[in-house]
Amino acid sequence: MPSSYEQLIRKAYAAFNARDIDSALSTMHENIQWPKAFEGGFVTGKEAIREYWTRQWSEINPNVEPAGFKAREDGSLEILVHQKVKDLEGNILFDGVVKHIYSLEDGLLRRMDIELE
Repeated sequence: MPSSYEQLIRKAYAAFNARDIDSALSTMHENIQWPKAFEGGFVTGKEAIREYWTRQWSEINPNVEPAGFKAREDGSLEILVHQKVKDLEGNILFDGVVKHIYSLEDGLLRRMDIELE
């Protein structure tokens, strides 16, 4: 996988974990498709992600750390992540490993899918 893609992914996760929405969105294509992991379905576009994350962070406290990077034969990127989700009182709701699968377009994140380990 090109190091530029790994840098882009690391920037996106660091910004997400810091709750820096603008920095996270700067890694994404204008028509990004993003899964609503705890609700189902997808949102499309940066402003829809901003609204989704703002609502999500008012209900839960997720932290996602990339642990492995792999280019797939179809051109997508497979990121193994350790995900820890807490409620707002600090109780752990989920602590495990999942795969985030990214499609890229124009050097930016275009779509993210989630695969359970």
